[in-house]
Amino acid sequence: QVRLVESGGGSVQAGGSLKLSCAASALDAPYKLYTMAWFRRHPEKEREAVAEIEYEGEITYADSVQGRFSISRDNGKNTLYLQMNSLKPEDTGMYYCAAALQWDGNHWLYRDWGRGTQVTVSS
Repeated sequence: QVRLVESGGGSVQAGGSLKLSCAASALDAPYKLYTMAWFRRHPEKEREAVAEIEYEGEITYADSVQGRFSISRDNGKNTLYLQMNSLKPEDTGMYYCAAALQWDGNHWLYRDWGRGTQVTVSS
């Protein structure tokens, strides 16, 4: 089965930085064909798409993280990254890596998910 394993989460004070990684294995297609994304979930909020990098390389960020977060990928290592700078308490949550191969005409269909890594930002 497809496996996505996140790492790099932790606790940091406001203004600090963290870099998350997502290692992919046992994929149904070559990694370079996947659109990849980071999502996050806070107990008081619905799941939110944080950043997306399509298989062609186009990148999209949520307005809330624009200018602070940077998504990237290494197709040679089957790995996705999220560099998070200038962290704020509202960035706190569980961060999930997700992978998609199919497009429904408006959105990518993320069918494969990691178990998540916790990010906690204190004021």
